[in-house]
Amino acid sequence: MGRAEKVVLAYSGGVDTSVCIPYLMHEWGVKEVITLAADLGQGEELGPIKQKALNSGAVVSLVEDGREEFITDYAFPAIKANALYENRYPLATALARPLIAKMLVRAAEKYGADAVAHGCTAKGNDQVRFDLGILAQNPEIKVLAPAREWGMSREEAITYGEQYGLTFPVKKSSPFSIDKNLLGRSIEAGPLEDPMCEPPEEVFEMVKAISDTPDEPEYLEISFEKGVPVTVNGEALGPVALISKLNEIVGNHGIGRIDMIENRVVGIKSREIYESPAMCVLVDAHRDLESLTLTADVTQYKRGMEQTYSELIYRGLWFSPLKQAVDAFIEQTQERVTGVVRLKLHKGTARIVGRRSEKSIYTPDLATYGADDKFNHESAEGFIYIWGLPTRVWAQANK
Repeated sequence: MGRAEKVVLAYSGGVDTSVCIPYLMHEWGVKEVITLAADLGQGEELGPIKQKALNSGAVVSLVEDGREEFITDYAFPAIKANALYENRYPLATALARPLIAKMLVRAAEKYGADAVAHGCTAKGNDQVRFDLGILAQNPEIKVLAPAREWGMSREEAITYGEQYGLTFPVKKSSPFSIDKNLLGRSIEAGPLEDPMCEPPEEVFEMVKAISDTPDEPEYLEISFEKGVPVTVNGEALGPVALISKLNEIVGNHGIGRIDMIENRVVGIKSREIYESPAMCVLVDAHRDLESLTLTADVTQYKRGMEQTYSELIYRGLWFSPLKQAVDAFIEQTQERVTGVVRLKLHKGTARIVGRRSEKSIYTPDLATYGADDKFNHESAEGFIYIWGLPTRVWAQANK
């Protein structure tokens, strides 16, 4: 007995999502499968993927360009929040999932589907992100995850698909599991499951090896308006072009590789390799500009909110009430975050070497040790007396 009549399936063209099409129809009794391939800048030619879905039995094969929405509505808010999961990972893959979930629900509404499906397995983070993202958009819709339940190995899944006319040209696949979009690549599995195994150079695509980077440093200027990056080296660029250009410039200098042991949502520790050149420098530059334009208490309080924000994204809670509340706080802080940050790129490092802003609250005539000093030095003694009073009283009581 089928679990649904008409299903919209998130489709990548890989083994699992391709096998999902006949599996949904023949094992779960689904009458119509509509596939949705989201173009988020993964750089693949999506025409063949569209045809592959039709060849696999889909009644409709959708390819949607979500790149601009991805950057504007997901990446830019994360930059405003300086979002780094466990202080390292700029959430390139995690940020894509709520958008894909939204696109699935939109397609389900358009085509009158009573369910949506994805190809996630039971051990990863993405199943959580998809399920929660979909149900936040439509709590009544069914969410199907065949690969989470079918219990087949990759080889068995290929054999199953071949029974229904599917072809898989490359039988011996790469041992690595790779996900890519405009914000970066994630690489896991295979020999990388040994935490002592150095990632082979072949797994990297966006960030050059240090030995292949230019010998001379390059200076890079990024300007922000209310927390949003708008120009690179003085050139105004749209969201997609800006991220693409920064990926190219920054990756060329060997900047943006991350190798970490990460705590997954399901409680498993996982060894992850990431490439995310643009996001790494954008978060660093944006945080630096905040230091110039925000008061100390706002900056310091915001750090805790940033950690919360990163965890909400990672754990699939993009559409949660807490995320919306934190968004409101962050958006208010960004009113003053306008200016330019200058970075020096060289041999795997991006050092911030300058910043300026019309909204700056850095005051040279208070900060200077030179003749222009306007600070009232006589105030310091009284301040220290009041500030240190609790410590003095405590010390006397415990003498």
